[in-house]
Amino acid sequence: MASQLTATKSIDELHAQEGAHNQLNRALSATQLTLLGIGGIIGTGIFVLTGTAAANYAGPALALSFILAGIGCTLAGLCYAEFAAMIPVSGSAYSYSYATLGEGIAWFIGWNLVLEYLLAVATVSVGWSGYGISLLNQIGIHVPAALANAPFAAVGDSLHVVTTGALLNLPAVVVVAVIATVCYIGIKQSAAFNAVIVTIKVIVIVMFIIFGVSYINTANWHPFIPPQNPDGRFGWSGIIGGAGVIFFAYIGFDAVSTAAQESKNPQRDMPIGILASLIICTVLYVVVSSILTGMVSYKELDVAAPVALALDKYVPLHWLGIPVKLGAVCGMTSVMLVMTIAQARIFFAMARDGLLPPFFGHVHPRFKTPSTGTVITGVCAAIIGGLFPVKMLAEMVSIGTLSAFVTVCLGVLILRRTRPDLHRPFRAPFVWVTSIAGAAVCLLMMVFLGPPNWIRLVVWTAIGFLIYVLYGHRHSRVRHARAAGAAPRTAPG
Repeated sequence: MASQLTATKSIDELHAQEGAHNQLNRALSATQLTLLGIGGIIGTGIFVLTGTAAANYAGPALALSFILAGIGCTLAGLCYAEFAAMIPVSGSAYSYSYATLGEGIAWFIGWNLVLEYLLAVATVSVGWSGYGISLLNQIGIHVPAALANAPFAAVGDSLHVVTTGALLNLPAVVVVAVIATVCYIGIKQSAAFNAVIVTIKVIVIVMFIIFGVSYINTANWHPFIPPQNPDGRFGWSGIIGGAGVIFFAYIGFDAVSTAAQESKNPQRDMPIGILASLIICTVLYVVVSSILTGMVSYKELDVAAPVALALDKYVPLHWLGIPVKLGAVCGMTSVMLVMTIAQARIFFAMARDGLLPPFFGHVHPRFKTPSTGTVITGVCAAIIGGLFPVKMLAEMVSIGTLSAFVTVCLGVLILRRTRPDLHRPFRAPFVWVTSIAGAAVCLLMMVFLGPPNWIRLVVWTAIGFLIYVLYGHRHSRVRHARAAGAAPRTAPG
């Protein structure tokens, strides 16, 4: 097993797999990939986590947290872009790790990507529920509290979980079911649906910026960096911790790379989609967070719908409440769509390599989508979103995502040394600086997420390793190919 953990798949095998065994539909252009990235990035980060991060970590300096997270993402994004252009296959960081660091690290990253995407869908569904209920209340429809909240909540930063008295967050469950159905039907239909709702939410965000800037009270920005608490909140440590939490908001660009096998021209279009979506979204995040903390004291923002709260405080802006809440609902809908697409394709890639049972890699004969993986993603995300609060879920997603980004950054550097001869349609500039700085920034944000999140990550990793020992190691196609002295069969079985 020790030798198997370091076994890698060659780049040639991955290219052969991409060319000969692609059962997915190539339908996505550079514009659609950019919109897919924006759809995955803009949503919970602006409409939900801005409040959580400002109230609990950074205060008015939340804009600095977004800038720090944006820097980390840009560095990681350059590394992702190099890999995505060079190895245009489903699986994202999982596939990249398999080619550079071996099966053991690939499993660790693939398992953490499950944590990332699956919990991301659940997290966003909770935020969607908050805005959806607020929107329904505004038009006179009231959802009972017992069916609008999670029945469990975490106490502070501890691992202690208490009951809230609620039964189920029903809107969160319903929206995940609808999104999974759309993703099941087809990637082309999903991309078209995403383009419409991305347009709506960007228009709404621009409206909030234009009208909200007039209601900024600069007193809410003082002190811009609140004094650090004994528990490490606020101050510069709070800014770094806040960056780790809102890093969740940026994972949409990672999801773009999972759609490589459905891109028309991945060598050219994947870098464009990843980097363009990152730049656009970082600018919008910084501007919106500055306006939000100027309109409302950061101490009041620890709610599920902080942008709605800001609009409700100013009577002249009440008319904007419905459009903004509608835009938030649309925005988070697109995030769930992109994350569901990504998770199903991670399952597909891992099943293709034999590390998960074959049914995870089943492709629908008519819709050409990983249908079983989509159903599993929808069911699990609906259950988790219906039971747990947004803060607990978001922090778990962030630490899983950051671990994948650290690995990708280091993987680019390793492959430059071990395979300098490979054709690289896109090359990360100043690779020694880009990859090392990207890994360092992401690791720094991981450190400041706090011990409870590390404990959860260790537990999740231990569960994944047990699955690998009991199933993945025994069924690995690379292992069987090595035993037979032949190239591994990579088509999902």
